[in-house]
Amino acid sequence: MKLNIQKITPFEIDGMEYHADTCLPLVDAVSRNKLKFNALARYTYPSKRLSKDTLGINSIGYWDANEPQDWGLDWHRNEGIEIHFLESGTMPYAQQGEEMELKPNHLTITRPWEAHKVGNPSIGMGKFYWVILDLDVRRPHQNWTWPEWIVLAPSDLEQLTTILRQNEKICWKGDKRILDCFQRIGKAVDTDVNGSNTSKIRLLVNSLLLFILDLMVIEEVQLNEDLMNSSRSVQLFLKELEVNLSENWTVEQMAKSSGVGLTRFTHHCRQLTNLTPMKYLMLKRVEMSKKVLLEELDMSISDVAYLCGFSTSQYFATMFKKQVKCTPVAYRKKGSISGGNFV
Repeated sequence: MKLNIQKITPFEIDGMEYHADTCLPLVDAVSRNKLKFNALARYTYPSKRLSKDTLGINSIGYWDANEPQDWGLDWHRNEGIEIHFLESGTMPYAQQGEEMELKPNHLTITRPWEAHKVGNPSIGMGKFYWVILDLDVRRPHQNWTWPEWIVLAPSDLEQLTTILRQNEKICWKGDKRILDCFQRIGKAVDTDVNGSNTSKIRLLVNSLLLFILDLMVIEEVQLNEDLMNSSRSVQLFLKELEVNLSENWTVEQMAKSSGVGLTRFTHHCRQLTNLTPMKYLMLKRVEMSKKVLLEELDMSISDVAYLCGFSTSQYFATMFKKQVKCTPVAYRKKGSISGGNFV
């Protein structure tokens, strides 16, 4: 089976550039006939194309694996709210660093800022559904914009939005209505020809959202307003910054990546770290360089500097000595003598 993937230029939300997930391990597995797969999608998501009448859905479909698999989807995030449902089998799953095993009728929901992976390392056998809805939101504090064709009563939609924004529960036990809804979604995807099932898909997604709202109300999930404030958006960015230290960051770029204004970003950064953004960035770069100096003994001081985001080796040496009270060369030498164990 050859999957259709449409090329698209990156898109922006609040000045930030985003790229849709391409699901390349899944595409490769389908090309090797490892499993049955069918979906409707747009952007770089694989399979048949969605019509403009379902704008807001970026991907909807399923895979059905009835033999052992040798692939999985590593840590990633989607540009929308992703609802997963496992109909049969078992599947290793992880979200925000928490690992678990999904079992039949388990439902998970991820927001755009929540990293997740499917498989550890392989996905196992089972039938797995998903719906990805793009609500024009990338950070916790941003307002959600549902597609115009979502017809839940305003009060119900507001309640659903509040629950999804103010809790971090990962896994839910779906009921028979949710199972039936996903099975009908699978049939609608299978029989769609150039948008012929658009109305049916829209109705099914509306039904699914209503069933999920009912499920969450019954569960009486605990809500936390702090999960949707701008401070949390900055906190999440600062965590992501630690794996992107080599980027040529400015305060303005950091604020834009957080989705907040410059003044608010600086304020939250000070509250969270007791440092200005640039001082925090420098602290993390030096911390990274200390680790690299001891682990990569063959790497030159200049290469360590560039790897950790410093523009020159001289600037790196100056900042390192200011923070660590010795030069990078002395630090590496001391570490090699002591076996990397510093008091």
